[in-house]
Amino acid sequence: MHAPDEISPAEIARSEPIRMRTVILLRWVAILGQLCATVVAYTMGMQFAVKPVLILILAATAMNMWLFLQSPRQSSVRSTVYQLVFDLVQIAALMALTGGMANPFALLVLAPVTIAATTLNPRQTVALGLATVALITLSAVVALPLHEPDGTPLRLDPLLALGHWFALVIGVFFFAYYAHRVTAELSATSNALFATQMALAREQRLQHLGGVVAAAAHEMGTPLATIKLIASELADELEDRPDLAADMSNLRLSADRCAQILRSMGRAGKDDLLMRAAPLHTVLDDAASPHADRGPRVEILAEGPVVRRDPGVIHGLRNLIQNAVDFADQRVVIEADSDSQHLTVTVRDDGPGYPAALLARIGDPYLTSRRIGPQRGEYDGMGLGLFIAKTLLERSGARLTFANGGPGAIVRVRWPLDRIVVDDRMVLGENPENKV
Repeated sequence: MHAPDEISPAEIARSEPIRMRTVILLRWVAILGQLCATVVAYTMGMQFAVKPVLILILAATAMNMWLFLQSPRQSSVRSTVYQLVFDLVQIAALMALTGGMANPFALLVLAPVTIAATTLNPRQTVALGLATVALITLSAVVALPLHEPDGTPLRLDPLLALGHWFALVIGVFFFAYYAHRVTAELSATSNALFATQMALAREQRLQHLGGVVAAAAHEMGTPLATIKLIASELADELEDRPDLAADMSNLRLSADRCAQILRSMGRAGKDDLLMRAAPLHTVLDDAASPHADRGPRVEILAEGPVVRRDPGVIHGLRNLIQNAVDFADQRVVIEADSDSQHLTVTVRDDGPGYPAALLARIGDPYLTSRRIGPQRGEYDGMGLGLFIAKTLLERSGARLTFANGGPGAIVRVRWPLDRIVVDDRMVLGENPENKV
């Protein structure tokens, strides 16, 4: 029922580059940490190249001051890369001047590539990661050793130094991948939630529009009936004016046409008050109606209580039904069952079912890329439909379960009765037909 090609979150549209203000703030934090480490080491009597270290810290300070004096703007991808490369070179140079692998702060060299993984595309992140590995290696080879206050050089055992180098190299790829993956998934979820909000807003507008249409149809019925009555009387009075007969006939036909339009509008917006509650079968029919003529037969075998006619519930059910219709062979069945505590709506189809590998993750955003056959219009989906349905229905108090029924897929939506059922005295019924 649902094509198995999985989409990597890395393929989702990435967020814009990091703001320059954020770059400046992070570098100030790094500069403060470097200064504190330098002062503490110097106070302890450690011997190292103090002046070159201070020059490198001053260079980072000068870069930050220059950026701070620029007009506020969001950084481009290229400027972000340049800034991260600058930080990487500066930190690697500090490592080389302060013992290389023996420096306990060498781990900070991973910061630029981690930031890159959250803001840049994979190709740029990999390039910066490789540059980080190269600079770590170079700083380990040419490092100036630290000396204790008595002049004894601090050197790591070669095996321990090699292990430290391996740890940093592994850290480059681990932190980069971890940050990239988490950022991509957060971005995907954020985009999907935005799509859910848009879908809910659209459904609410449509329902409100239905009420306006129904009210307009009802209110316009009376003046239109008056127009039709006057037209009939004028036709009787002007029987001796054959030159006006055609005009009177057109006037009456136009009035009849308007009456037909108003009757259809009244049926389309039949809920008036009314937008808040309806019989369960009516709600399910509303959700299924856009997909009734798309190929597979949609059967609603559900008679139940009066339920909340919530836009989110209708749109969520509609997405579940659309998904079933997309992958059904010949038939989609919608059933309902209730007991003393719960109301359950089941949507089942006779298609191939959910891929077993993805069954536990059904409802995650951007989970699959799917292709529908030409019999129902060919298109590629992003896997948002089920996520939107799950989000909206869970917001209404429902719990969803997805399963395979052999053949076909099954979705069960289960509400506590107090979250979905309302007093049927709230419903006034359909609008009366306009008597025109």
